[in-house]
Amino acid sequence: MSASDTTTPTRLVTLKLPVWWTFGGLVCGLIAGSLLAGRPFADAVLPFSEPVGTLWLRALQMTIIPLVAALLVLGITQLASAARAGATARRMLAFVALALVFSGLATIIAMPLLLQAVPPPAGAQSLLAADVEAQQVPGLSDFFLSLIAPNIIAAAAETAMLPLTIFFALFAVAITRLSPEQSAILRSFFEAVANAMLLVIGWVLWLAPVGVFALALGVAVRAGGDAAFLTLLHYILTVSAMGGIVLVAAYFVGMLRHGPSSFARAMLPAQAVAISTQSSLASLPAMLATARRLGIGENVADFVLPLSVAIFRATSPAMNLAVAIYVAHLFGIELSVPAMLAGLAVAFVISIGSVSLPGTISFVVSIGPIALAMGVPVEPLALLVAVEMLPDIMRTLANVTADVALAGATDRAAPENGAENLATDSAPARSEM
Repeated sequence: MSASDTTTPTRLVTLKLPVWWTFGGLVCGLIAGSLLAGRPFADAVLPFSEPVGTLWLRALQMTIIPLVAALLVLGITQLASAARAGATARRMLAFVALALVFSGLATIIAMPLLLQAVPPPAGAQSLLAADVEAQQVPGLSDFFLSLIAPNIIAAAAETAMLPLTIFFALFAVAITRLSPEQSAILRSFFEAVANAMLLVIGWVLWLAPVGVFALALGVAVRAGGDAAFLTLLHYILTVSAMGGIVLVAAYFVGMLRHGPSSFARAMLPAQAVAISTQSSLASLPAMLATARRLGIGENVADFVLPLSVAIFRATSPAMNLAVAIYVAHLFGIELSVPAMLAGLAVAFVISIGSVSLPGTISFVVSIGPIALAMGVPVEPLALLVAVEMLPDIMRTLANVTADVALAGATDRAAPENGAENLATDSAPARSEM
């Protein structure tokens, strides 16, 4: 069958979420819980607050698999379409793949060492305590057997994210080999599923201030307010440090061609926009201007930068894996090599499918599957999502820097005559926020 035209932009619904209200719910819950801690009537409050938090958490969890499946199909079909845009596009995608693998491997190596050198504060284990058990991650031989699920419905029921991710990735590639008519039908179906699930998760997240307040109240009653606040601060700094590794690597790549001072100076305007907006899409005009100042070929910059905003998040594997490893550390879960490999594989693929989402939705949709694949409980994510806007500053800063460095690297590898025709409209930019 002929390759289908998958260049039509994916139209996802736009959601405005109560991010700061959710953060306020977390702070108020922790303060209220710390005031109640140790008092005789504290135990009388928990039977009312804990069911509220648990119901909200379950509502959040129920959206993960269908939304991830739809976004994976849409993201990978768009990626396959971009790969057919020409040799420059294929070179760019090769750099993207290398960057994402480096991003994940850096965290797998650095995050455990950082947690060992600077452990969480005393009492941190009580912060994320929950009546949950880690999933069983198979040994190395069983790990390879688990890559393919004989029953995909059963795999979904068991939240076996690695075989589900592989299945939907293959399914997406198959869609690109169908006739244009059949491909369009399936893409429209998954686009509708994604939009419907985004509406559902949007409704759930509008209740986040209440759900997070209830969860934080119970946490603070058990752990104490000081331990909770210190642990969240430690979490923000350590996870952001993994994004910092990606940022340093992006500077290194950019400076190879443009020189240390030239690249750093040229990046400042785009980085200022990134920090203030926390959106790669909003930073795109500034990135294009930066590319002009750095002398990156206009054809290459106009193709690579919008496409990188659409499909490339350099920090996603690094910081998403960091969250899962941090939670595993608090639960005392020893992550085996197969667990790390499973997390890296899912993080690599998931990074393609969630880049158009608001930060809070992307947090749940991206990290939930990674945690499930690694055998790490997902329940703590309901609290951590409330502070995601702070690590997200590092995410956007490093992503924008990496996008410009990627354009420079691709331009350096492009033919000198610049005769190649680049299909600049093959992958429209999409907002991460």
